[in-house]
Amino acid sequence: MRPVPRWALLSSGCVPVLLVGGWTIAALLEGPAYDPVTQTISVLAAYGAAGFWVMTGALLALGVCHLLTAWGLRAASFAGRVALGGGGVVALVVALLPVPSSGGSLIHGSVAAVGFTLLAVWPVLAADRGGTAPWGLRPVPSIVVTALMGVGAGWFLIEMHRHGAAGVAERLVTCIQSLWPLVVVASCLCYPANDGPSK
Repeated sequence: MRPVPRWALLSSGCVPVLLVGGWTIAALLEGPAYDPVTQTISVLAAYGAAGFWVMTGALLALGVCHLLTAWGLRAASFAGRVALGGGGVVALVVALLPVPSSGGSLIHGSVAAVGFTLLAVWPVLAADRGGTAPWGLRPVPSIVVTALMGVGAGWFLIEMHRHGAAGVAERLVTCIQSLWPLVVVASCLCYPANDGPSK
């Protein structure tokens, strides 16, 4: 029996498509008033935004996909799967608690920060330190990708503080977060040990 079912490739592969597709379509609906360089993704999902339903729907579907991937990723450690699934739950909550059209929201920001943290630490928590794990679950790649997310988060906070390219920084971090589950699942499915012992 495979430690990761093939359908996890679909659930993990849908996440980057939903995220990038959602913010692209929502930004097109918003028109030139929206600046993807300086404005965050949350602006697209704010009450009253032209792309509210597109971005909200994308976040809801993304959350479900993370939950499914966490459930199917049996090769990862339990703590990592819980963190990934928790990130999915937080995506659902973020979608249900959009920022108001008038500006930011402390509740929304706090929930989003929890989600970011869970999705940033899940690679390290999921890592298998036994030395025989698929590439995506080995300690070094897991630490590197978590560190990249941390650096990206630092850049995002700096850009938010200086009213700079916060949109670019946020998109970079969320792209890494959305792609890593796919990388892990693919590496598990390609790992020779997944085919079981040779006869």
